[in-house]
Amino acid sequence: MACSAVTLSFATITAVVAVACLAISFGTDNWYEIRVNRTHIEEREPVASQKEFDEDVRYFSRDVGLFRMCFPEADKPKKAPLYMSPVQTECLNLDYYIPQNQENENTKKFNDQRWERIHMARSVIGMYIVGFFFVFVSFFTGVAGCWKRSKGNILATGLLQMLAALVDAGAMGLWHGVHYYDYQKLTDEMSYYNWPDVLKTPGVTQFFFGWSYILAWIGVGMCLLTAILFLGAACCVVHEKKAEQQKNMQYLMPVYPDKRQPPYGYGYAYPGPYYTHGSQYGGPYSY
Repeated sequence: MACSAVTLSFATITAVVAVACLAISFGTDNWYEIRVNRTHIEEREPVASQKEFDEDVRYFSRDVGLFRMCFPEADKPKKAPLYMSPVQTECLNLDYYIPQNQENENTKKFNDQRWERIHMARSVIGMYIVGFFFVFVSFFTGVAGCWKRSKGNILATGLLQMLAALVDAGAMGLWHGVHYYDYQKLTDEMSYYNWPDVLKTPGVTQFFFGWSYILAWIGVGMCLLTAILFLGAACCVVHEKKAEQQKNMQYLMPVYPDKRQPPYGYGYAYPGPYYTHGSQYGGPYSY
């Protein structure tokens, strides 16, 4: 009993931590942090035009998430359609070009590699949603398994958590694929390849993986740990039930009828006449 109870307790804690980490990382925007030293550009580096320096988002420090691009510093691009995000930073939405057949000047110029990048970015969101679905279903099977100490429900919970961890890990892999396309493979106007040379100067632009990205990997790891704990708890339940059955068998004493002896009291149930020598009642040999 102690094995399954302790394992299920730890599994519940890690499941809550995993869901919290994945949900926070999914909704926040600090996946990739880009810091631009605008002061260095103004003092030392030539700029193509002042209008571009004031309006182009590439000249501003920003945090890029799954849904938004936010500007945490005081300098923000002019004329950009910014709005206040839930964490009180001014942001603009990332465009996933949905529906795909939406005709505009940008999509007409997209090549096949750009569309591959867009499809991967969409798949990141879709896989995260599928992972949350598996976690949601595992909540009900986990509650039923803990309440009934059912091996099947606990095993199903572990498998669902395992699927959620694999799907979320796949989403992280696709996110890295999107990042690779942006900075290594694409050569169109929207890619890093065509950034202004001043932004590629060492010390002007710095790149960091943000805390949302780190939190996402922690959530994937905790989800995998939760799956392992639930699978271990299922094994514990099986062993504990077997041990309990063996313990109860010790108190079941087999009773077999003994045919060699008459039933208890059988010889005294119907007392017959007793003839003794010199009996007062007489008999066949009384004198």
